[in-house]
Amino acid sequence: MTAAAMSSVARAPLRRKLDQYGFFALAFGSMIGVGWVTALGSWLTQAGPLGAMLAFAAGGLVMLAIGLCYAEVTPMLPVAGGEVAYAYKAFGTSKAFLVGWFLAFGYISVSAFEAISVGRVLSFMVPNIDFGLLYRVGGEPVYVSHLLLAFGFTALITWINYVGVERAAAFQKWLIAGFIAITLIFIGVGITAGSFSNLRPLFGASATVPAVGGMLAVFVTVPFWFVGFDTIPQGAEEANVTVPARRLGLLILGSIVAASLFYVVLVMAVSMTGPWQRIVDADLPTARAFEYAFASPVFVYLVLTAALIGLLTSWNGFFLAGSRVLFSLGRARIIWDRLGHTHSRYGTPHSAVLFVGVVTVAAPALGRDALLAFVDVGSFCIGVAFVGVALTVMQLRRQFPDYPRPYRLPGGRVVPLVAVAGALFILAVMIVPGSPAALSWPREVLILAAVSALGTGFWIVGGSKRQRISETDRAYLLLETHADAAATAAGAFNTTDRSRSVP
Repeated sequence: MTAAAMSSVARAPLRRKLDQYGFFALAFGSMIGVGWVTALGSWLTQAGPLGAMLAFAAGGLVMLAIGLCYAEVTPMLPVAGGEVAYAYKAFGTSKAFLVGWFLAFGYISVSAFEAISVGRVLSFMVPNIDFGLLYRVGGEPVYVSHLLLAFGFTALITWINYVGVERAAAFQKWLIAGFIAITLIFIGVGITAGSFSNLRPLFGASATVPAVGGMLAVFVTVPFWFVGFDTIPQGAEEANVTVPARRLGLLILGSIVAASLFYVVLVMAVSMTGPWQRIVDADLPTARAFEYAFASPVFVYLVLTAALIGLLTSWNGFFLAGSRVLFSLGRARIIWDRLGHTHSRYGTPHSAVLFVGVVTVAAPALGRDALLAFVDVGSFCIGVAFVGVALTVMQLRRQFPDYPRPYRLPGGRVVPLVAVAGALFILAVMIVPGSPAALSWPREVLILAAVSALGTGFWIVGGSKRQRISETDRAYLLLETHADAAATAAGAFNTTDRSRSVP
């Protein structure tokens, strides 16, 4: 008997409209974002040009190990919510919620980062756009104009995701084509017209932070800058018939390699344009570097146009991913079930989309000083999810060795172990007191505590919803036909409904 026949609940469907180019555009566009313009100064200050390049290369290798885990499990279980479904099948409901909650906040923190950044980028492009000073946070001004810009762009992204995934994908593909064309121009000019002598000093060592510490400080933020390849698992259920399951895994790996090359080459190109020390304190150091080097507004506007495109592609990708995680949790009745509904006309998770939009539009009220906090806390939350996925891959291999795997990662247990070790290392250095990359007190620690407390509240409030359906129904809601092939681990890990768990 199929899972659908066994289940007593209806499963809200999503429309299958994503092709392989849409998947790559979502992943790569989410990964490049706008951090390479707004945060480059901190990378160079902490690690120097070579140190930053090494940190991103090392981080890329860790992300590749984690990506290999995703490449195996995504084609194996191509359902919305990705990590939520994987953790459920391997470990049960509570672990699925833990992974999903931290991942959702990680995604929403990126969306919030972009909402804060949009005013910063546009104020550089359009003179006199900063008006209507309301207050200051940490010495940084909060303008009415920036809040209006954040509201307008958030409304645009929300509308695109509300009316259909095909529109979100088309929007992404056009933007990525433009981004690649523009960045090839200014990166090529930076390398060919620049000088390797400008890379000195190669490392950003200071009296208080040694070179290794600076590289470590950049390295631990890599999950925030590289996260985005996992938008592919979130949209896997919406793949059209032209996308074979195995290709989903290969697209994940390809997007990680492409983003790694982008970050390393970008740092090198910008640092070669002139002495990098003179740009680290600028608002948008990447744009300033080309302004100083070529004394022409042309390259500045090319950089800023690319930054705005990257901001929108990252924003769009993470908005889509965050809404799918919440949708998956809601559809499975793990949290508020309203988040698991789809629109009767558009086939989109409209309630989850609106929820992400509301949270995102509130972030700019915290001011530009909150940018680094969102980076650090978001990195920690995403790191938790990455640990969960790597452990899930190992657990699924033990539980279901014969389960069909369109893509099987090489190296057996070695790659998942490397992924777990790398992600745990990043988490450890963010919480160990005295670490140069530790979460700051009180702001970042309190934000993480608030996220954890809010998650605990959602879990407690959702208890009655979870108890109203059997594990057979929950398995179907999360896994659809993939609940048939083998037993989910939920019955073994959830004692509240053991008698009705999936056989």
